[in-house]
Amino acid sequence: MTVTGIGVTPTTQRFREKLPTRRRYLMCEPRYFDVRYTINPWMDPTVPVDADLALRQWRFLVETYRRLGHQIDFIDPLPGNPDMVFAANGATVANGKVYGTKFRYEQRVAEGPAYLEWLKAAGFRQEQKTTFVNEGEGDFLVVGSRLLAGTGFRTDPQAHAEAGEALGLPVVSLELVDPRYYHLDTALSVLSVGGDEGDEIAYFPGAFTRSSQATLQLLYPHAVIATARDAASFGLNAVSDGYHVVLPGDAIALASALRDRGYQPVPVELGELRKAGGGPKCCTLELRS
Repeated sequence: MTVTGIGVTPTTQRFREKLPTRRRYLMCEPRYFDVRYTINPWMDPTVPVDADLALRQWRFLVETYRRLGHQIDFIDPLPGNPDMVFAANGATVANGKVYGTKFRYEQRVAEGPAYLEWLKAAGFRQEQKTTFVNEGEGDFLVVGSRLLAGTGFRTDPQAHAEAGEALGLPVVSLELVDPRYYHLDTALSVLSVGGDEGDEIAYFPGAFTRSSQATLQLLYPHAVIATARDAASFGLNAVSDGYHVVLPGDAIALASALRDRGYQPVPVELGELRKAGGGPKCCTLELRS
């Protein structure tokens, strides 16, 4: 566990009015989506996948973002890459810079160069080559002026410092221990940044080592704590614009807790994509200029 270059932001028990900000997202149509192999505990190739339903659910997510006022860009899916719909794993983007992905499993290796090519064409720059295995925003979450970095199942811990240098952000390393929450974005959500009470997150403590739980308690003493049931429903694989929080509709307790904090939960259904271990955040790569 490492914590580098960070300070604890003062917080209060009184939560400010939440304000949405317009975001830019990159997404990939699930044209070739299927579950053909097993690289996480949610994937079972013997369970049928309804590709048409997966596409309809994904399109509803796109329209939800558009209805909330966000800009959506699209990358063309590559044949033979059924997990390319999970755009969050394609890279990490902050301050107009890109830290490229280097996938752990052979089945997804081709996705990394495809996302990097798209990002370069869109004007984002990669200032250094990616050396270590990492899976993009699956394990790297930008929270205000710091980068929360996950490890334990996919991302090499040596990638944390490399990502921080590439993006110009101090890094907080967090270790995952439950294979169901194989990426950081399945166990922790970024809700809002800045303001009198500092940055706000939600997370499920059971996904982390004790030392990582202590780090999160120190940095985010007023975080929203998710239940085990809501974590298992991928409730934390959510996307927030600072007010609206797009999350699976069956994360009921989490939605209630968010309302109590002044957020507006926006439920979506991505049950078919969940068969591959994905939710709203997995499908969404934020493009931060």
